[in-house]
Amino acid sequence: MDQQNYSRVTEFVLLGLSSSWKLQCFFFVFFNFLYILIVLGNFLIVVTVISEPALHTPMYIMLSNLSVLDVLLATYATPKMIYDFLHEPKTISFEGCMAQIFLLHVFAGGEMVLLVAMAYDRYVAICKPLHYTVIMNLCKCTSLVVGSWVIGVIHSLSQLAFTVNLPFCGPNIVDSYYCDLTLVIKLACTDTYIPEVLMLLDSGLMGVTSFLLLLISYVVILVTVCRHSSGGMAKARSTLTAHITVVTLFFGPCIFIYVWPFSSFPVDKVFSVFSTVFTPILNPIIYTLRNKEVKSAMSKLKTQIVNSRLLSLSHLKNLLL
Repeated sequence: MDQQNYSRVTEFVLLGLSSSWKLQCFFFVFFNFLYILIVLGNFLIVVTVISEPALHTPMYIMLSNLSVLDVLLATYATPKMIYDFLHEPKTISFEGCMAQIFLLHVFAGGEMVLLVAMAYDRYVAICKPLHYTVIMNLCKCTSLVVGSWVIGVIHSLSQLAFTVNLPFCGPNIVDSYYCDLTLVIKLACTDTYIPEVLMLLDSGLMGVTSFLLLLISYVVILVTVCRHSSGGMAKARSTLTAHITVVTLFFGPCIFIYVWPFSSFPVDKVFSVFSTVFTPILNPIIYTLRNKEVKSAMSKLKTQIVNSRLLSLSHLKNLLL
């Protein structure tokens, strides 16, 4: 078939998580609840870091940016998924599909780089504590945060460059709840071997490079921590455990999905949901439960809000009297 005879697909049909009406009703309530928790939990971390001057340090600035990325990572597809649970057919426009692919790789790529930056911050803090304030100054911290966003955008544009112009002329059913690039590419009316390989190399390079840098950083940090047994090192172990847990939760599903990127497994949807819904909700829980400074700042913020409310009620009462 000649290129000019293609009739371009204008929308894709998403099969979602299940075809069972009862399950979809359950998922509607369940994921609504989780999404609200994601937004509130991560928003609380951002507000806490902003409101507490003691947390205006590189580690917590990066943590607040991680919370922002987690909310965005959950938002690019979750509201659409929740809406689709109660609507048929589950369709998305071609432009909307490309937007989902772009946003997913911006936020996921940015989070990968930010996790590496956070590992570097912990490396400097634990392995070079006397030089920490000099090395991890505000300028360096800002550069790392901005750099994570820039690399995320570049990574996403490179993924989209060889996808958006592919001829989509017939099949338009995506067996997922969002536009998964590995599934969308297979729907093109042409030989997709080269785009598939390019996509795999691009994502693989990004993921493997980030993972190796994280692995090296944490091995060096763990060796340093194991050589010391002071109270400061005990605190470092606690912080390090939280970081490693978050890295495992983030990279685990990604590694599985991209090891067999063009084969369909039932658990693919489970890992996709885990990486875009459960990881963003677990991150604030992990960091707050294991971090005394954050818990203390949240308690202080709560006290300030309660006192402010009481003061407002007192003023209102005086005005009424």
